[in-house]
Amino acid sequence: MLLTHEGRSPSVHPTAYVAPNATLCGDVRVGAGCRVLFGAVLTAEGGPVELGEGCIVMENAVLRGTRRDPLLLGRQILVGPTSYLTGCRVEDEVFMATGSRVFNGARIGARSEVRINGIVHVRTVLPADSTVPIGWVAVGDPARILPAEDHKGIWEVQKELDFPGYVFGLDRPGEGQSLMPAISERFGHSLGRHRDDHQL
Repeated sequence: MLLTHEGRSPSVHPTAYVAPNATLCGDVRVGAGCRVLFGAVLTAEGGPVELGEGCIVMENAVLRGTRRDPLLLGRQILVGPTSYLTGCRVEDEVFMATGSRVFNGARIGARSEVRINGIVHVRTVLPADSTVPIGWVAVGDPARILPAEDHKGIWEVQKELDFPGYVFGLDRPGEGQSLMPAISERFGHSLGRHRDDHQL
């Protein structure tokens, strides 16, 4: 399904393949020889999504560009099934296994691997030729790569990266308060712009 969003439409190179039940919404550019498989969603939420030559996006992956951070994939990248990438830049020849997660403002260097259920956190910079092991978390600039159970070590770095401020423009709430009412209102309003989308 190809959808216009905020006056912009997807473009797909003639040599690329997009599965009939994949969704491309807005300023999405699919390069030469790319493959976007069944159930994948590529959506430009105010910022473009661009796939360089020879990229493969597997089943049910979600790739999202944001106003602050477009989603840019270099050449010959594989994004595994059910992976989620938002507002990040990935250099050439990177392998992102099933269930990998890469968040806003992150950058992944060439020839790196993010293995099954690996996470590259917000604003994290992963140098070329890096590996995030199965289920581990890369966090910070320069990246520290830590096991998921090292919550204290992850939080020491993650707190300064300011996820709510960077992604939603909100201050972290005080003790006993929740960000969710403000996130729900702000993000819900932003996503409401899809009411004006139409299918090509």
